[in-house]
Amino acid sequence: MKPQAIPIPSRAAVLSRAVWLVLLGLAFLIVQTFAAQSQARPGSFADLADEISPSVVNITTATTVAASTGPNPIVPDGSPFEDFFRDFMDRNDGQRRPRRSQALGSGFVISEDGYIVTNNHVIESADEINIEFFSGEELVAKVVGTDPNTDIALLKVEADEPLPFVQFGDSDAARVGDWVMAMGNPLGQGFSVSVGIVSARNRALSGSYDDFIQTDAAINRGNSGGPLFNMDGEVIGVNTAILSPNGGSIGIGFAMASNVVINVVDQLQRFGETRRGWLGVRIQDVGADVAEALGLEDAAGALVTDVPDGPAMEAGIEAGDVILSFDGTDVEDTRQLVRVVGETEVGKAVRVVVFRDGETQTIMVTLGRREEAERAVPASAPADEPIEKDILGLTVTAMTEELREQLGLSAGAEGLVVQEVDETTEAHEKGLRAGDVITEAGQQKVQTVGDLEDRIAEAKEAGRKSLLLLVRRQGEPRFVALSLG
Repeated sequence: MKPQAIPIPSRAAVLSRAVWLVLLGLAFLIVQTFAAQSQARPGSFADLADEISPSVVNITTATTVAASTGPNPIVPDGSPFEDFFRDFMDRNDGQRRPRRSQALGSGFVISEDGYIVTNNHVIESADEINIEFFSGEELVAKVVGTDPNTDIALLKVEADEPLPFVQFGDSDAARVGDWVMAMGNPLGQGFSVSVGIVSARNRALSGSYDDFIQTDAAINRGNSGGPLFNMDGEVIGVNTAILSPNGGSIGIGFAMASNVVINVVDQLQRFGETRRGWLGVRIQDVGADVAEALGLEDAAGALVTDVPDGPAMEAGIEAGDVILSFDGTDVEDTRQLVRVVGETEVGKAVRVVVFRDGETQTIMVTLGRREEAERAVPASAPADEPIEKDILGLTVTAMTEELREQLGLSAGAEGLVVQEVDETTEAHEKGLRAGDVITEAGQQKVQTVGDLEDRIAEAKEAGRKSLLLLVRRQGEPRFVALSLG
C-alpha cells in the first residue's frame, strides 16, 4: 500500500488555530461570569420573606387627646341669638371632651423573650401599645426605654412561648447597590414586603447621631420602625423617614443604620435610658483655609472652639486644638467625632490625639455622661482702653464696660468688638458681623488692637497666608480664617 502523505500545517495556520482557541476560552469565561451574576441576583425573594416575616410586627397605639379649650362665642344677654348658640354648644359638647387618637407603625422582635424595636415617634405619648404578629396573635407591649436623638424605642411583650426573632447585621458592611428588603405595615394595609437596593450610605438628616442608609425600597407611612433586611435576613437598618413631596414613596427612604441602633438598644435594655460618652468641647469642621492657617497638611479633624468645665478641660484640651484621633479612631469631621464619643462607654479613659502649635500631642481623657452635662460659661478678665482701627475688612475696638452692657456680655468678657464689617471683603463673606467679639487670633488671646496687629505680623513672618480668628457671637464660638494678602 502506497504511504499517504500528511501535509504539515503552515505556521500561519497554527497561529490561526491558537487564536480561535483563545477566543473560545474567553467566550467560555464570559458565559460563566454572566451565569455567576445571574445566580447572585435572586430569581425570587419568597424564601427570604417566609423566613423573616414571623419576626416583623404591626404596632397600633392609642393616645388620649385633651379636649379643645378654645373660647366660647360671646353673645350679649337678651340677644335673639342667645338660645341658638346655647343649643349649638350643647349639641357639640361631645366634640369638646377628651378623645382617643390612634397611630400605626411597624417593628421587629430581637429576642425570643419578647423585646421589640421600633421608632420612638411611633409610640411617643401612647397610652396603649398593641402588637400584632404575623400569625395574627395580639399582645400588649410596655415601653422599656426610648431615645429621641436616634428615634429608637425598645418595647417588651410577655408571651407564653418563645417568639421568632431576627439578628442585627453589620450596616458598615452594606455597599451601595446591595439588595435590601423592607417589611412593615404601610398605610395600615397589614404585612407588606418591598425590595430595592442601598442607594447611599452615611446620610445625615438633622440629628447629631444620624447615620442613615438610603434605599429605593418602597417605604410609606406605617413602615416607620420596621426592619430593613440584607439578603442574609439580618437587620441592617430601622426604617425611619422618607423624602417626599406628597407623603408617599418616591424611592427615597431612610433607615437608621444598625450599628447605631445596636448600641442604643443595648443601653435601653440595660438601663432603660441612653448613657452616652461626653468629651466636653465645642467643635467645628476644619476647612481648607483653617487647615492652612494652622499648618495642617489635610483639612480633617475637629477644631475645638471652646472648652467649658468638663472632662476635656480637666485633661488639658484647649481651644484651638484640632482633634485628629479619638480612642484609636481617626477623626474625619465633627459629625464623626460626636458619634464616636457618644458611642463610647461613660467613664472610659481614652487617648485623644490633638494638633497644637505645629505638633501632635496625646491626651488621656476620662469621659463623662452627656445626659448629665451642664453648660458652663468660662470667666475671663477685663480689657484695656478702647482703640478703634480698620483691620482685615473689620473695624475693631477694645472691650469696654459700655460695650459689655450693650452686647449683653458677662462682666469679665474680653476681646475685640467688631464695630463694622466692609461688605466687599472676605470677612463679610465668611459671616462676620457687627457685634461679634474676637477673643483669639493665631490661637493667642487678644485684648487690644495692638495684640491683633502683632498676631498678623507674626503670621506673615511665618509665611502664613491666613490668620485664624476665634469669634464669639452671643456666647457661641467659631473659628474663621481670614486671608492676609
